[in-house]
Amino acid sequence: MTDHSDAPHSRAAIPLAPSLDSTLAEAHLPRRFRPLDRRVLGITLAAMVLGAAVAGVARLLTALIGLITNLAFYGRWDTALSSPAGHHLGLWVIAVPVVGGLIVGVMARWGSRAIRGHGIPEAMEQILLNESRIPPRMTWLKPVSSAVAIGTGGPFGAEGPIIATGGALGSLIGQLAHVTADERKTLLAAGAAAGMAAVFSAPVSAVLLSIELLLFERRARSLIPVALAAFVGTGVRYLLEGNEPMFPMPDIATPTFGALAVYVLLGLILGVVSVGVTKLTYAIEDGFEKLPIHWMWWPAIGGLAVGVIGYFQPLTLGVGYANITAAISGQIGLVGLLTLCIAKLASWSIALGSGTSGGTLAPLFTIGSTLGGAMGLLVATALPALHVDPRLAALVCMAAIFSGASRAFLTSVVFAFETTQQPHGLLPLLGGCAAAYLVSGLMMRNTIMTEKIVRRGVRVPSDYSADALDQILVRDACSREVVSLAAEQRMGELRAWLASAGDVAKHQGFPVLDASGKPLGVLTRRTLFDASVPDEATVGSLVQRPPLAVHEDHTLREAADHMVEADVGRLIVLGEGRSPQMVGILTRGDLLKAHAQRLREARRASRYLGRAK
Repeated sequence: MTDHSDAPHSRAAIPLAPSLDSTLAEAHLPRRFRPLDRRVLGITLAAMVLGAAVAGVARLLTALIGLITNLAFYGRWDTALSSPAGHHLGLWVIAVPVVGGLIVGVMARWGSRAIRGHGIPEAMEQILLNESRIPPRMTWLKPVSSAVAIGTGGPFGAEGPIIATGGALGSLIGQLAHVTADERKTLLAAGAAAGMAAVFSAPVSAVLLSIELLLFERRARSLIPVALAAFVGTGVRYLLEGNEPMFPMPDIATPTFGALAVYVLLGLILGVVSVGVTKLTYAIEDGFEKLPIHWMWWPAIGGLAVGVIGYFQPLTLGVGYANITAAISGQIGLVGLLTLCIAKLASWSIALGSGTSGGTLAPLFTIGSTLGGAMGLLVATALPALHVDPRLAALVCMAAIFSGASRAFLTSVVFAFETTQQPHGLLPLLGGCAAAYLVSGLMMRNTIMTEKIVRRGVRVPSDYSADALDQILVRDACSREVVSLAAEQRMGELRAWLASAGDVAKHQGFPVLDASGKPLGVLTRRTLFDASVPDEATVGSLVQRPPLAVHEDHTLREAADHMVEADVGRLIVLGEGRSPQMVGILTRGDLLKAHAQRLREARRASRYLGRAK
């Protein structure tokens, strides 16, 4: 280090006074990062209570959907979840979804426009832009509007609205309690995970969905509450409805090598299909935007399409969970699979594009499973030596289309396993979903979950990587040769030296030392050249705040956070030991330089074959 009096000269590292040591340790050092603390316990308990509540709401919502379905299509008072496909309404069935669309349009116009759509993009937007604060009225507007839309024949699943409702409940708790924005986000994700787990009895994939689409991170302090919320939500479902898989199917055999290759090829095809489905859905939505009528009426127009398609293909009406089970169990023939696939795609894409309230998971699973089952039947018939199982092809494609459309890759793989409990399907699922993800990523920039909010200017994270600053210690990035200033020096002399000393005086910040060598603070060039400061003033008189410091074994992430919180551009670096010494200085420029290694590793391609160090 260099101390400036009449001229700079080298000095050894400067010990800090014991009194200053405790002050720095208590007030002027960054906080050590802790993966878990006591606050996590409170958030976890709240998340578990939330999980039980959301599971109850899921039960109530499915009962409400069942009640509306039975009243609208069968004229009976019954809360059992029934398929509208067995109705005897004739042509009047076309009017039922139109009435449902009118009701949803009115609720959106005078309740909240946010109920339109499937809910996950809206939750993502609130997380990214509004500190996870969802309006409280959404806790009842979303489930009721969705129950009306689905109960009157809308081709949606109940899982999307329940996920959105669970997230809204979590956000509400986070707004009522004294929590941080990060903790509120965790509660929102916990509610969403509990909702998905309660519908599908798929707790692990529910947690993965929260990580891939809502949390945008994988940290212990958020993962644990979300996991336990999903655990409780699934437990309540077991208590109320039993522990049978959501989509039971006959046991499948271990696939052969040839069959595995076919399943990966099917995944590639479904990746292309997922891109087409996403573009089709948003093209229809863009078409509705051009209509010369108020958006309140659009869901009724979408309902008209749903009714017409449902008249010719009744299986497209309602949630359609039974259709998925039939497709992956081999209970539908080739023509039936292709017909249902095309009709469901048309009905769902038009309804969703019209801005009604409903989910995307079950429709995508229906489209993927029916298309996959049809292609599996064709391959099994044409090339029997490959031993392709059409049921397994349907299962792989069911997951692959969601993997490609949403890029929730791990969610797709685990979900298909959890909802069928077929362990021999895991390897084909892994290959097929990865292939779909690859094709989708190459062909489409955004996803079915993010396109809407990206259009509104929201930047959605897609790849999660370790924080580069959290992997580098201060000792490896700080500047060791530090020019320091003497507190008793007059400003006139100092300015003359700064103007003539060359490179050694071109730093933007300088530590100020007293006569005993103790750091008093840090001054910037702007302060030193302030015209309002007279030449007779001493350097020490300009110090307004004590020095902010960081230890050598702190990470650059901790140091960067310390800079941001204190609104400074440089920190004094302290060495090890009971009497730490000032051994360097860390600046914002040093933080930027620390990214150089990360950029080199990501962008510089080279060959190297040598002895490991």
